Amino acid sequence: MKRIIARLWRIIRGPMQWRVLWLAHAKFMVGVTGVVRDDAGRVLLLRHRMWPPGRQWGLPTGYAVKGEEFARTVVREVREETGLEVKPGRLVHLKSGYRLRIEAAYEAVLVGGELKIDSFEILEAKWFSPDELPEGMQESHRLLILGKDPND
Repeated sequence: MKRIIARLWRIIRGPMQWRVLWLAHAKFMVGVTGVVRDDAGRVLLLRHRMWPPGRQWGLPTGYAVKGEEFARTVVREVREETGLEVKPGRLVHLKSGYRLRIEAAYEAVLVGGELKIDSFEILEAKWFSPDELPEGMQESHRLLILGKDPND
């Protein structure tokens, strides 16, 4: 039976193999977070409208769209939510194991733009020193800012 399956697999090379693989494997959404810093080392935090009361402060976050490089997701989300332009840096966190979601976080630096929040998603945007972070902040985001692994 294994030989027959292997022979069929070789016969359907190319796009048909990709279709079979796509149908057979899990599909995930990818949540991407940006740890955005300015030239003074402050970090950009947003008070998110849709997040639970008492835990609304966090980093710019959003979902990657189909075909989008995750580092570009940070650039797009920050621009959409705040009007600011950032340059993405290194990947600082990657976590799977959720049922339908993967999380990725990238460092990013402010390179321009004018702060203008998207009031549908964001209630407030402020720059904070890493040692003076606000109450009501997502703990995993606090750890990312401090350079600690949220998985520990």
